[in-house]
Amino acid sequence: MKTSATVSMILGHKQPGLWSVSPEDTVFEAIKMMADKNVGALLVLENGKLQGILSERDYTRKVAIKGKSSNTTKVREILSEVAPVTPDHSVEECMRLMTTNRVRHLPVLQGEKIIGIISIGDLVNWTISAQDAAIQQLESYIAGM
Repeated sequence: MKTSATVSMILGHKQPGLWSVSPEDTVFEAIKMMADKNVGALLVLENGKLQGILSERDYTRKVAIKGKSSNTTKVREILSEVAPVTPDHSVEECMRLMTTNRVRHLPVLQGEKIIGIISIGDLVNWTISAQDAAIQQLESYIAGM
């Protein structure tokens, strides 16, 4: 199903809140923040500039499995590169980016300013809602004939 939904529309329906850590924070501090905020990824910012993203997947693959200590490992040692999008990117473009880059979160930038983050869950929920709305419209159209 092709939609004309954009990242901007998705951000408009999300709860406000943007969580980040510094590259110098420990992985333990970052994982604790993820748990406290109930999120799966954090933006990594240095002097207000996006340096990367840290996800639960990064933690499991680059710290836990390798036997590193989350109390001494710095975020900068395991952060992932980012595939940023703009508010004008479509849902389909974001899904394609996530699939191609094998990531579950995309930071949203307007110029160099960070305005949000979207997850695969955000995109799936939006798509399901759009499909439900299309089905309801078709059912109404058919019933009205």
